[in-house]
Amino acid sequence: MRTDIHVGVFDVIIFLGVFQGLLVSWFFIKNSGGNRRGNLFQGLLLLTMSLAIFEEWLNNTGFIVRVLYLTNFTESLNFAFGPLFYFYVRATLDPDSGKKAWIHFIPLFFWTIYMVFQFIQPDEMKYNSYIQTKHPGWDYIEIVSPVSDDPLGIRRYVNHLMLLQLALYFSLAVVTVVKKFIAEKQSFFATENTVLRVLRNSAIHILILIAIMVLTKAYFGMRSDVGGYFIASYVSFMIYSTSWQILNRSDYFDSPGSFLSFPGVKYRKSSLSEETKELILKKIRKEMDTNSFFTNNLASLSGLARQIGESPHHVSQVINEKMNMNFFEMLAYYRVEHAKKLIRNDKAGRITVEELAELVGYNSKSSFNSAFRKYTSKTPSEYRKSPD
Repeated sequence: MRTDIHVGVFDVIIFLGVFQGLLVSWFFIKNSGGNRRGNLFQGLLLLTMSLAIFEEWLNNTGFIVRVLYLTNFTESLNFAFGPLFYFYVRATLDPDSGKKAWIHFIPLFFWTIYMVFQFIQPDEMKYNSYIQTKHPGWDYIEIVSPVSDDPLGIRRYVNHLMLLQLALYFSLAVVTVVKKFIAEKQSFFATENTVLRVLRNSAIHILILIAIMVLTKAYFGMRSDVGGYFIASYVSFMIYSTSWQILNRSDYFDSPGSFLSFPGVKYRKSSLSEETKELILKKIRKEMDTNSFFTNNLASLSGLARQIGESPHHVSQVINEKMNMNFFEMLAYYRVEHAKKLIRNDKAGRITVEELAELVGYNSKSSFNSAFRKYTSKTPSEYRKSPD
């Protein structure tokens, strides 16, 4: 077996991007509690992309020959990209969605099991598979495996199936985003809504990746892996861009800190005085009580912070310390209180539960019912019949 190793500039960029992606994906997944379910799917999408470009890096540099047992170890992840992006969009707009998302990953589970036939192949077969896609001019090793790596004859269509599935879920995601733009009466290319702008830009990036994939497959052939290198490079730059945004929005530098110190208890080193906390609290309550910020169904911590001219970290700290709840709990509390007031004023019972949910800022009836029951131990319908 030839074990030629070649590492170029872009290979170094991709390699560093892999580890950056793994780190960032962990933070997304870690911060996916409460109404931030979209972070879970985004983190998982970034994780699968990082693993996929790592395999591409192994193949492109030739290191895969040193670890042939990893050959095609991310092939089944092809069927995760589409559903993960779709549910990232849905969960960002409606945190309660995606609770039965596992059904959409059945192709992923099936292909993972089916790949066992490939994983048990001898190293010589995996080596031939490697040079077929990366170095077709090299000499193949003559070997006949006792067990086929594709007994159903479907692996040859993996790229076709993946592109078809990705196109389907991407289309569903775009339709979901466009409907939200229309409902919010926002311009697709000139929106001031942060959430919609982020989702729009995410869709554009995925479209670029699909375009790269389709064009390279059309030019070099479906079995060629040339496009994978371009995709890996593009994903790496996306990861670097995301990392930059995370660091750029951080308020770490707002207070004294050192790279030599270990993380401490949350807010322990906060630079906020009690007087400043009270001032921020007053601005938060004004925004909620007077301006009804909570009725925006795309309300976010960063949006609230921007409205009152404070950093998200400081706003979060004040809500936690002064109101004994987190941002999403505060949001739910205000929405439920407003809903109770609307119900009491609606003597004729003309407002439906769906309309109530929309009026107080929820995207779905189920999310509204869950929050209402949490704070009142009743459903909106039950509360209407026997108001407090």
